[in-house]
Amino acid sequence: MTIEQQSRMRDTVLTIAGFLIILAWMRYAQSLIVPFLLALFFAVIAATPVNWLKNKGLPISLAVMLVLVVGIALGTFLTLILSSSVDQFSQSLPEYQTRLRRLASGILDWLAAHGMDTPQSGGILNVIDPGQAMGFANSLMSSLGGVFGNAFLILFTVLFMLLESGSFPQKIIAIYGDRSDMVLNRYNEVIKSTRQYLSAKAVLSLITGILVGAGTALIGLDFAILWGFLAFALNFIPNIGSIIAAVPAVLLSLVQLGTTETLGVILLYLTVNTLIGNFLEPRYMGQRVGLSTLIVFLSLVFWGWLFGLVGMLLSVPLTMTVKFAALSSDETRWFGILLGPGSETAEK
Repeated sequence: MTIEQQSRMRDTVLTIAGFLIILAWMRYAQSLIVPFLLALFFAVIAATPVNWLKNKGLPISLAVMLVLVVGIALGTFLTLILSSSVDQFSQSLPEYQTRLRRLASGILDWLAAHGMDTPQSGGILNVIDPGQAMGFANSLMSSLGGVFGNAFLILFTVLFMLLESGSFPQKIIAIYGDRSDMVLNRYNEVIKSTRQYLSAKAVLSLITGILVGAGTALIGLDFAILWGFLAFALNFIPNIGSIIAAVPAVLLSLVQLGTTETLGVILLYLTVNTLIGNFLEPRYMGQRVGLSTLIVFLSLVFWGWLFGLVGMLLSVPLTMTVKFAALSSDETRWFGILLGPGSETAEK
């Protein structure tokens, strides 16, 4: 092996080792990084109404304060409504879980009595426990509550991000000098694509939540507000989020309402997700994601492992940012192309 090959191998090993060390540190510092990611998420969304108010003639500081006041008011109102539903659901959860396990055991016993070869009910229910699946909604709300426990930190970070956003291009010019135009173009492209994706996703997720909440309320399912909020929040998770949101509501309808109403709940989720996922999202979001389907799923797994629930919610915009950053350098351009849906990723 030549000296050049040894040097290249050493550089590769050091690069991989450094990458693994950074991943380990990010996972260890999850409690610090997650609030920052949430603040960045809210700041990108809030930048759209802030820029609109700024274009109408309002000073940037007044526009930021106005948007934050409206956001705080909506968040407080939503928290007050949700807290009541979450408390009632938590209190009723043990009873619902017991009834659901009894129902599942009865179905297995009925199948066995009619000559169908089924595992013993106790054994299969220990492996697949529908009661625990229903409790997912409660654990998810607890996780979200823990994440937003740093509400003041997130709020002030959003405030300073929005106030500082206007001066960031000048800082890039001062840092990069002659190369600032290229860096600014890439920066603007990242911000624009991420903002468009998050804004469109937020609106479509809100529509999803409203339709699910209203539909489950009309069917007569308890805690309709909770199911609407879960549909809104989990719609940010690509591919599987909508399915996960439907599971606890369908299981609750089995023990609360009956077979006919359960079919109605399933039909509701299928209709809403088909309408949003197959018609509205392709029309209003188009190719803004710019990621292959496989990469979207793998990014969900990776960011979820690294940052938990927040990583899953923000997996797509985080991967989009990585892709744009990779495309900005000749050394990492191959990785950006690999993340994209096809050869069109290499256009710049």
